[in-house]
Amino acid sequence: MLLDEPLVFERGAAGRIGWPVAHISESDTDAVIADLPPALRRDDGLAGFPEISELEAVRHFVRLSQWNYSAATTLYPLGSCTMKYNPVVNEAVARLPGFAALHPLVPDQLAQGALELIAALEHALAAVSGLDAVSLQPAAGAQGELLGMLLIRAYHTDRGDPRRRVLIPSSAHGTNPASAALCGYDVTEVPVDARGLLPARAVAAVMDESVAALMVTNPNTLGLFEEEIEAVAAAVHARGGLVYMDGANVNALMGVAKPADMGIDVMQFNLHKTFSTPHGGGGPGAGPVAVRASIADYLPVPRLVRTAAGLGWTDDAPKAVGRMRSFYGNFGVLLRAYAYVARLGGPGLAEVTRLAVLNANYVRARLCGTYHLPYATPSMHECVFSDRDLQDFGVSTLDVAKRLLDYGFYAPTIYFPLVVKGALMIEPTETETRETLDRFVEALTAIADEARTDPSLVRNAPQRTVLARLDETRAARRPILRWHRR
Repeated sequence: MLLDEPLVFERGAAGRIGWPVAHISESDTDAVIADLPPALRRDDGLAGFPEISELEAVRHFVRLSQWNYSAATTLYPLGSCTMKYNPVVNEAVARLPGFAALHPLVPDQLAQGALELIAALEHALAAVSGLDAVSLQPAAGAQGELLGMLLIRAYHTDRGDPRRRVLIPSSAHGTNPASAALCGYDVTEVPVDARGLLPARAVAAVMDESVAALMVTNPNTLGLFEEEIEAVAAAVHARGGLVYMDGANVNALMGVAKPADMGIDVMQFNLHKTFSTPHGGGGPGAGPVAVRASIADYLPVPRLVRTAAGLGWTDDAPKAVGRMRSFYGNFGVLLRAYAYVARLGGPGLAEVTRLAVLNANYVRARLCGTYHLPYATPSMHECVFSDRDLQDFGVSTLDVAKRLLDYGFYAPTIYFPLVVKGALMIEPTETETRETLDRFVEALTAIADEARTDPSLVRNAPQRTVLARLDETRAARRPILRWHRR
């Protein structure tokens, strides 16, 4: 049942408060209010805020949560974003008082447990990547990219040859060019071939001594493993460049293939994607960076070191690029990631990879022929379709995504990657069962049938949600911030 719900500003009445007052005198209430910080007094900073009872507040926010789609309620098949189910045990570990209540300025000798956890996570990520040193400091994947490029710039500058260009495939993540540009590099795009892959010959053709690095996403944003990655890396190394790997899709590699063996010199992990922190809405995140030993001197400070007195932080690193953020990253995210790794172990991480690849290829095989598949190369952790075969009926990728809401599924990533027109990008992750995937495939198949027999039904979706389809362009340009009933 879909129940109407007004804005919280339309609830309540003047003078209504959020706690029961039957047994509290007016003088007691005044005393409580007087003890509040000024910013929390309604007459001292909260003017205009709704005045509602506790029960009204609970009902309002619970009802809004019931309208939402989430990984806790339905398959969340966002490609490239890896919106997997996050085990509750990791949340419980993150809330242990010894971790949750630990002040960031506590002396090192009183935080040895937390420091041991950080050291263990650094070691685990080094093992997964095959690289030699790890910094957990970056607070997001994009900041990890930025650090990676700063490290590459420091490496070349230290050798008297800062260089000026970075090569980026057309199938890379969109943040890669921005990260390179922020470090002062010019970007040269390298097109993928008919397979959706980066050819070594294309890299060799544009590679010279002005190129500092190649930034490659592997598997790429088409969900395809770069089959020529070793030859690609060799072409870059032959002219003195470095190879940076965007590790956002490492859930298709971990425990099975190591980036270091592919010729990767620097990479970032997205812990909030692959290693169990709830992802979306802007955070929290973590983007640790792993490097070869030849680049380790440039990692940011502070660094964790082990001495006879135990673990502690040091800024004694003359070649370091500096500090990326306050303290040492988002500790709660690091804690969840460690709980995930420790619970699964090496064999478990490898099984995660195999199941992620299996699920993506299962969906791909079942939908092939129903939706246009732009690349025949086998998928890794995600698969990309397009709306090409639906356009004759006036149905677009956006229409398919909106109609999926009526079937109880959140929409996949749409219109990305940009190299596929009308892209529909699906990543089921390793956590979904075959029965769930079957229901999802059946929904997409039914929508494809509707597009051919009753296209207006799809074009006017969603029909069963609380709100009908919104004009998204108008909403972004001319938002109306008040409640509209259907």
